[in-house]
Amino acid sequence: MKTLFTTVLVLASFIVFAQKGSVKGFVVDKANGEGIPFGTVKVEGTEYGAATDDRGFFSIPNLPLGEYKLTASYIGYENETITVDVKKNQTANVKIFISVKTVELQGVEINGEKQQKETQTRVSVTTVSPVDINRIPSVGGEADIAQYLPVMPGIISTGDQGGQIIIRGGTEVQTRFLLDGIQIYNPIHSIGLFSVYETDIVKNVDVYTGGFPAQYGTRTGAVVDVSTRDGNQKDFSGKVSASPFMAHALLEIPIVKLKENSNTSASLIVSSKVSYLDETSKVLYPYASSLPYSFYDFFGKFTLNTTYGNKFSVTGFDYNDNANFSAAKYNWNTFGVGGVFLAVPKNSNLFFNTHVSYSQYSISLSELNNIPRSSSIGDFNVGMDFTYYVNQGELKYGLAVEGTKTDFAFTNTFGQNIDQNQNSTDLDAYFTFHKYVKKFVIEAGARFQYYGVIGAASPEPRLSMKYNVTEKFRIKMASGMYSQNIISATNNQDVVDLFTGYLTGTNETALHSTGNAHNLQRGVDAILGFEVDLPKNITVNVEPYFKYFWHMLDLNEYKQFASDPDFILEKGNAYGIDFLVKWQFKRLFVYGTYSLAWTNRNDSIQVYPPYYDRRHNINLVIAYKFGKKQDWEASGRWNFGSGFPFTKTQAFYEYNPFNNGIGTNITTSNGNLGIVYASQIDGGRLPAYSRLDLEIKKMFALKSKMKIELVAGVSNVLDRQNIFYFDPISYTRVNQLPILPSLSVSFAW
Repeated sequence: MKTLFTTVLVLASFIVFAQKGSVKGFVVDKANGEGIPFGTVKVEGTEYGAATDDRGFFSIPNLPLGEYKLTASYIGYENETITVDVKKNQTANVKIFISVKTVELQGVEINGEKQQKETQTRVSVTTVSPVDINRIPSVGGEADIAQYLPVMPGIISTGDQGGQIIIRGGTEVQTRFLLDGIQIYNPIHSIGLFSVYETDIVKNVDVYTGGFPAQYGTRTGAVVDVSTRDGNQKDFSGKVSASPFMAHALLEIPIVKLKENSNTSASLIVSSKVSYLDETSKVLYPYASSLPYSFYDFFGKFTLNTTYGNKFSVTGFDYNDNANFSAAKYNWNTFGVGGVFLAVPKNSNLFFNTHVSYSQYSISLSELNNIPRSSSIGDFNVGMDFTYYVNQGELKYGLAVEGTKTDFAFTNTFGQNIDQNQNSTDLDAYFTFHKYVKKFVIEAGARFQYYGVIGAASPEPRLSMKYNVTEKFRIKMASGMYSQNIISATNNQDVVDLFTGYLTGTNETALHSTGNAHNLQRGVDAILGFEVDLPKNITVNVEPYFKYFWHMLDLNEYKQFASDPDFILEKGNAYGIDFLVKWQFKRLFVYGTYSLAWTNRNDSIQVYPPYYDRRHNINLVIAYKFGKKQDWEASGRWNFGSGFPFTKTQAFYEYNPFNNGIGTNITTSNGNLGIVYASQIDGGRLPAYSRLDLEIKKMFALKSKMKIELVAGVSNVLDRQNIFYFDPISYTRVNQLPILPSLSVSFAW
């Protein structure tokens, strides 16, 4: 009898447990149909709930049967509640439309951000929105992510002109830049102040300075993942703007308008911008030594939404950049196209997307008295990603094939040519499991990479954890292994690095290689930190980190003869600590960061700091809204960075290339000027960098959702003379950008 009673209880429990259903769907902006990222959906009267992802999608599995009220909320929007009926072994598919608040409250609780802090590990990752980007004083009145990234902890820019983005000691090639899943090899225009990412079409940006999850691979340093909006699905809208630096236009066209009683819609978004600074600077900034920069960007995206949230989108872009100095001509072009199909099965807690993309980047540099350098790289990627939702967690996994083609020509300081024309194919697979249990959050996963061109396999475990000690104090850690087979080509003797070419590793014997070691680049990192929420909406985040690159492949700068290896194997590490303080109170926003960092390389001949090694980096941003309608905003940003290293010049000599071989008459032929550099690479230090920018905005609201915005700003207010380049031959110094006042206007409808 006892056994029978126990069996009945078990069966009854199983039946009760099995009698559950699920709810999933999207939270969208009622005005334009755009998905609301990182909003909150709660099941009233229960502990069930979920946060939306970057597409506005949410899933609440294993709900007991019955009728419930779902409430969607997001900062700046009115809460919206709908009723849903959860049936046995079925999934209710819903779409919740929420509207912008007509009256903005003076003080609000950022529920979505709070939930992310508690339920996501969020180690060394920051999600950036267009609102964040627009808070930073913009150069030329044009807000841009290139100006926002260096404000973040652990990130520096190597200059106002020709700058690169360096993340925690990793070169730009060690960071994977993505746009809607498409590979971007150089996201920053040559002036260093503007990127290829158009702020008005950005939905959100995930910046991983380390510890990134297993769905990201083929880089050892960091990830910058940019996703764009689908465009207005209800009304024709757009924006045009002009400033002394550039002009740009944006159009959003609803092809099939979204209706609340229909699941089908289609939209097109087109954006273009062109820079004419090389011409306007002659009139507006004649005191500037040289501003020979111009670029042209084009972006387009088509999106089709169908039943149950299924979505198909195609993204395309073409970006061009030119800089014409008296001593050098520099230009690059990148274009790409990609498609994503997101499928949300009706009665399942699983959704998946299929993606395919292709991009190509080419660059060239011509200098006086130097052999031209050129490089091009093409990349295709095809894969599938799956996400399965469970209570307070999810499982992600996927497969992909990636191919790369390089065409490269480079000449080092000894006049030795290094060429490459190569195709490579890589295979990868990954899984990541995320789970939130009471106060503990864990995200564990692994990635498997196979690089066909060098026949090397790389298993890469990843782990990220967080412990919510209290509601206001959290401890977190992350660690992982990473690999890549992309190499950048720079010249360590360049005081300013204008040219960065790309190539892939080979099985050729590298200088200092031992045994049967392959040329695959490998790295590992470890991060331990904490975050605390103080009164008055003050957030403090502290993250010490250590990165060790035990296998780094680089061009052999020591190559003096054709028989010498083209590549050299090095080791390196980067370590430091990042501090972030953020305060958002009513109309005031204060943001400050400090980074203390060390970076070094060991080429088995000497240990040296790379050209981007910066010991101290400080940023302070203040923004304040005022006026009865809060239609005025004043902001300021101050940046200080200690000096970068460079290789010193010791002497000059006459270099005769012997163009006629042994028949060259050295008594009558004219030689070239040669330079003797110090044996210690990057043994000198440039002066410290400092810049203060100020800006004020005024918004004019017109009828029918039209508005005009005026932006007046001054970059480098104190006219600080920050060094950009030093010519050792003429012994002349070229500074970074001087004081640059600007006025811009934009019209949106």
